[in-house]
Amino acid sequence: MTAVEAERHARHESEDEAPARPPQASLGERALRILVPFAMLAIVVVGWQVYVTLAEVPHYILPSPLRIAEALATDWEILGRALLITLRTTILALILALVGGVLLSIILVQSRWVELAFFPYAVILQVTPIVAIAPLILIYTETTQQALLICAFLVAFFPVLANTTQGLKSTDHNLLNLFELYGANRWQTLLYLKVPNALPFFLAGLRIAGGLALIAAVVAEFAAGTAGGNAGLAFRLLESQFRLNIPRLFAALVLLSLTGVVIYAATSLVSHLLLRKWHESAVRREN
Repeated sequence: MTAVEAERHARHESEDEAPARPPQASLGERALRILVPFAMLAIVVVGWQVYVTLAEVPHYILPSPLRIAEALATDWEILGRALLITLRTTILALILALVGGVLLSIILVQSRWVELAFFPYAVILQVTPIVAIAPLILIYTETTQQALLICAFLVAFFPVLANTTQGLKSTDHNLLNLFELYGANRWQTLLYLKVPNALPFFLAGLRIAGGLALIAAVVAEFAAGTAGGNAGLAFRLLESQFRLNIPRLFAALVLLSLTGVVIYAATSLVSHLLLRKWHESAVRREN
């Protein structure tokens, strides 16, 4: 056997002895990720029910989970309609925030003067409490629904703008130089380099904006005091509090919490689907 053949033989043996890549998450691990949180929730609910029953806590102080479920079923027509109204405001505000935030961030990155002129005012809108400016918005809008939509939009807008702008400005300078070397114009560089680089930042802003849009919609409903057929879940919370209908109040809170979880799960799923094949934050490690 020659020296070359001996070296090849040794290399093949070392490759055969190399540890295999760890397998992807098994079905059991994925099931645990789902079952453990639900098991914890079940323990909390059962403990809550046992405590309220044994301690004989009045339902107008702390209703049991069974009473909350009963109120949710009994008042579903009212609560469901209110949920749809709040959800409509949330989704519309989120869509407007996504479109406006992305477009404005592109304009800010393309023009230094525009960034210096407008970005500070976006920061001012973000740090100003929405409760403080909601009465002014109510005065200058034709309908209450328009005011609610504007309030929710203002809160959800800044995370999208800030994250997308940061992503567009975080492009590798070496890649920018390479695009310039090959003669790419500003819009080609934006479309084929900066936008893909900013996608993870944008998706992070999307997850934040989804929850903030729901919070802002509820806060705006509190400030507006919307009642009647256009009343959202915030008004139903206040109504239940004034009437000491605490089970319905808890039922409305449960609906709001579940809505927030669904929005976060949906935005996280979108982020995972868009990043899973190429970005380090979503690609599983091989070692």
